[in-house]
Amino acid sequence: MLSLLLAATGPWFQPLVWMDYRLSVLLTVSMPLVVLIWAVFAKADAIARLLMIYWRVASLLAITLYLMMAALPVSFVSSLIGRALIPACLWFWDDLNEEIADRPQSSLKLAFTAWRWAITVYSGLGALAQIPFLTCAFKSQIQIIDEPFCRVWLDPPWLYKQMFHATTNPRFLGLLGLTGLAIYVIYLSYFVLIRLGKQGRSATGN
Repeated sequence: MLSLLLAATGPWFQPLVWMDYRLSVLLTVSMPLVVLIWAVFAKADAIARLLMIYWRVASLLAITLYLMMAALPVSFVSSLIGRALIPACLWFWDDLNEEIADRPQSSLKLAFTAWRWAITVYSGLGALAQIPFLTCAFKSQIQIIDEPFCRVWLDPPWLYKQMFHATTNPRFLGLLGLTGLAIYVIYLSYFVLIRLGKQGRSATGN
């Protein structure tokens, strides 16, 4: 059934959706992982700390992937929010930005700066592109699956499921996604309502 869905003729922007997922693997997973490992070995504490903050924030994209595997409407909301939060978390911290700016020029600093700008542009444009698809968040699960306009965003996650969770019930994957989303919302609420007032734009709290 999945292969038939993937082979079906989709809307005109279907190739763009698949390209978006491929770029996501490169910009949100592969490159920041390489730069983080590099920063740890180079003892570039500010870059490493900012990347750890990035990974915590970007985990919403992984949660969204599991929500989409279960075709849950809330995934369209979490996708937009996840994309919007990534640039915010990368540029928000005054102390880390200053420390990184003061670092001498190096291959690591160049790689990190290039990646930060690339993912900022990618995430910003991606968030804007997701706005029209927020209508899918107000549809039923059946409607999302039946309407090509919404379902096109589910095809790559379904392929991922076929590759890594072929025997797992989609409802269980959706439950994992909802659990992760609940934990994420609690942590984000705690940060915005409590920690942000105490430490401001200082990642270290100093």
